[in-house]
Amino acid sequence: MEFYDTIKDLDWDDVTRSVYAKTDRDVRNALSKEMLTLEDFKALISPAAEPYLETMAVMSRTLTQKRFGKVMQFYIPMYLSNACSNHCIYCGFNHNNDIARKTLTDSEIMEEIAVIKKMGYDNVLLLTGEFPRYVGVDYIEHAINLCRPHFSAINLEVFPMKTEQYERLAKAGANTLYVYQETFNEKRYKVYHPKGMKSNYRWRLGTPERAAQAGLHKIGMGALIGLEEWRTEMVFLAMHLRFMTKNYWQQKYCVSFPRMRPAAGGYQPSFLMSERQFAQTLWAFRIFDHDVDIAMSTRETPNMRDHFVTLGVTSMSAGSKTDPGGYAHPNTNLEQFHINDDRTPEQMEAMVRAQGYDVIYKDWDRGLN
Repeated sequence: MEFYDTIKDLDWDDVTRSVYAKTDRDVRNALSKEMLTLEDFKALISPAAEPYLETMAVMSRTLTQKRFGKVMQFYIPMYLSNACSNHCIYCGFNHNNDIARKTLTDSEIMEEIAVIKKMGYDNVLLLTGEFPRYVGVDYIEHAINLCRPHFSAINLEVFPMKTEQYERLAKAGANTLYVYQETFNEKRYKVYHPKGMKSNYRWRLGTPERAAQAGLHKIGMGALIGLEEWRTEMVFLAMHLRFMTKNYWQQKYCVSFPRMRPAAGGYQPSFLMSERQFAQTLWAFRIFDHDVDIAMSTRETPNMRDHFVTLGVTSMSAGSKTDPGGYAHPNTNLEQFHINDDRTPEQMEAMVRAQGYDVIYKDWDRGLN
């Protein structure tokens, strides 16, 4: 049974109402448990949990330190291409947007590698738009081969593939796949993804399962905050996480809930998540799953990222660029979105260490395979 089969008959509005129906008693019951159910998770992200945020923060810090120690992992994205055949109305790479398109050559990839290595990184996240005709499996496999001598871990955020294609990339040296459903609301999905490969809701939803079947070590999942009611999105994300950890328990998992940032096209979010609500969501996930990696990108402000170092986040990007070739030759006209925290890795590391935490620049070592 696929994850799609477990949610296809759920009504979005019914799930929303079930979250808002949670009571103070439901929240206190959830906070008293060692292992939470989905109904407990609903309670923790409901409005009824807002008076308990301090309690949730303390629990999140304790659980995170117990499982991960006082360590923050740094990661960095390397955009290989902004060519994209999709028409996602909120994305800077939208095929309809009048922006310059660039796909890195071998020499340009090597330039990016050189800059990223000087920053101290031993793991890299390779990203592309979704345009297999120009940036397909062959291109991505070749990019992995170029990166492999220089990094212990190579992570991917690329278009959804077949299981055998993920097997091929895993064999080449890929460790991790990140794929975001953007919204779990199937009835509204086409509104945001009207054309292109990404318009296939079910194909995208099944991507983490195919990646796990291919043997990739780690899988990242999430939803883009700003498209639909965020509390409902988080319920479906929690369901997805629980499904994956139950059926593909050998893998490691990461969740992220990026909030929308300004990008070419000028799309404005319909649903806002405040910093306080972001905190509630993050702590709810930590209490729901003690082992999941929780990532926070440079979409968030420096002040906000500073405050979450000790409160449940386990990985942060630092020194990020969202334009292809942006480390060696920055060009904001090529970027996917504007970042919110432009501090260097050195500045970020100093901030993290000032709070008593260590920093690591790698995630996984091929020698452990």
